[in-house]
Amino acid sequence: MTTSTSPEDLLLDRALAGDESAFVELVDLYHAPLLRFARTFVRQPAQAEDVVQDAWVGVLRGLERFERRSSFKTWLFRIVANRARTRAVREQRYVQFEVNDDGSDASGNFTPEGKLKAPPREWQMTPERLLLSVETRALVDKALEQLPDNQRIVVTLRDIEGLDAADVCNVLGITETNQRVLLHRGRTRVRAALASALE
Repeated sequence: MTTSTSPEDLLLDRALAGDESAFVELVDLYHAPLLRFARTFVRQPAQAEDVVQDAWVGVLRGLERFERRSSFKTWLFRIVANRARTRAVREQRYVQFEVNDDGSDASGNFTPEGKLKAPPREWQMTPERLLLSVETRALVDKALEQLPDNQRIVVTLRDIEGLDAADVCNVLGITETNQRVLLHRGRTRVRAALASALE
């Protein structure tokens, strides 16, 4: 096996070797992002905490079976997604990841083929500048809350947690096309909500 060099891989190597402090460091590193992700499936903080705690128990029991075919982060998010889906189904809050058969879009911004009818308006400020402000972050959070569940989950994974498209598809078990459409629609709605609030 090739020697790992990234900080995550080194922590993982130590945890696999039985170093409990390394596992605690992994929990410290990923707990908050996993909790944010779980909240995209279940809205109550206590339920999200239960999902993440359950996922960590699963990770602890199955760590030696992690084969590193994906990143550890992707593997963690996949476990949380599975646990959260189960929990959401129990609470009848789960929405399937699918695009309408006819390609229709409630906002009217897309053609039946899923293409944007008109390009979005240019912002006067860069997204990086906007995200520095607390008020804007609150607007983003509010806009995310307004998204349909499937769009909110994809946007959260891509734009907040920083997963790439392939990892998002892996975590959620969706196609690249579905991921791209959900991301585009979610980003468009968030952008429209921000533009409206900032005018």
